[in-house]
Amino acid sequence: MQRTVHIAGGGISGLSAGVRLADAGYRVRVYEAAQQVGGRCRSYFDGATNLTIDNGNHLVLSGNHSVLAYARKIGSEAGLQGPPKAEFQFIDIAANKRWTLQINDGRVPFWVFDRNRRVPDTSLADYFALAPLIWANARTRVGNAIKCEGVLYKRLVLPLLLAALNIDPPDGSAGLAGTIIRETLLAGGQACRPLIARDGLSSVLIEPAIDYIRARGGSVDIGHEVRQITMANDRVTALSLGDQTIALDPDDAVVMAVPPRSAATLVPGLTVPTKFRAIVNAHFRFVPPPHHPPMIGVVNGLIEWLFAFQDRFSITISGGDRLVDMPREELARAIWKDICVVAGIEAEMPAWQIVRERRATFEASPEQAALRPGALTAWKNLFLAGDWTDTGLPATIEGSVRSGNRAADHVLKARSI
Repeated sequence: MQRTVHIAGGGISGLSAGVRLADAGYRVRVYEAAQQVGGRCRSYFDGATNLTIDNGNHLVLSGNHSVLAYARKIGSEAGLQGPPKAEFQFIDIAANKRWTLQINDGRVPFWVFDRNRRVPDTSLADYFALAPLIWANARTRVGNAIKCEGVLYKRLVLPLLLAALNIDPPDGSAGLAGTIIRETLLAGGQACRPLIARDGLSSVLIEPAIDYIRARGGSVDIGHEVRQITMANDRVTALSLGDQTIALDPDDAVVMAVPPRSAATLVPGLTVPTKFRAIVNAHFRFVPPPHHPPMIGVVNGLIEWLFAFQDRFSITISGGDRLVDMPREELARAIWKDICVVAGIEAEMPAWQIVRERRATFEASPEQAALRPGALTAWKNLFLAGDWTDTGLPATIEGSVRSGNRAADHVLKARSI
């Protein structure tokens, strides 16, 4: 008899678990509480701009092997587009200076020896001073591992770690920061090419996964919230979806891929992160000038990353708690002012939309990182997934996919016992 795995949560974590298990012959049933699948990684039509936009500007790097393998499995890898080389354009608004960071392909970082390829006004010694961060332990703060000052910090380390950790870097976990650096900068340029879902996150990472699961006899249902779990002895025996109760067969399994607060409510005794940080994204209906770079990092500005799509400019501001209560139009005008400077344009503010995720990621501090649970629980057929679980990475798409893969692998392992 075909075994069934019940997955609570239709975000990237739940879908990646579902794809892996559907491929292994399981009948997959995904329950998503919201009216759309994808969680914090999805696209939708926005009436204010009359465009299909993403709820967040998510960047994938070519070294994110789990994300790329997931996209390859569901047939959408070509939708992640980027340059052939690891090149990142930056602008320092305060200094009115632009440069391009050019990382060589190999693991030996020859680029830091070339003043024309590294961050301007930095020396080789500045880069070697970052070495303590690479192998720092999880209990150490970034600010205790390296000096958070100087040109290199402000023009590269700060924007990189702020985007990865979503917390003011000195307060962030040096262990998580070190993992990011080892898997990207230290892995060479072939691991650092920026990849963007130019046709939208849903069309690349969500809809193909739904099709993949359904094509193998599974289901993905929206508006179905798992509200209660029934346990007996050491196993989950039933799921309650409000007016519907689903009894589990003895060989069935459950993957809990919901936000941490929901998981803590459903799973007795579960410890989860309790503090979160906001991210602000904004979208402006405006055709970028010809040859404008697809992405540019912004130093000493309100915005941090500017993305140029065919029909819009989009920006991201990490660690955005200070902006979540700012009047929307005031914030939009401040953002548009920065965009005009970065893009070198003069134009009235076009149609716009601001998306503020108040609980975008868990707080990537050592204290909160220590609260992240693993995939296993006290119940033999219940497993956890989510970027807030202990993936070894901050809350990223790569971490989400890894968590789903890991939960799926535990299901498969339990099946063989």
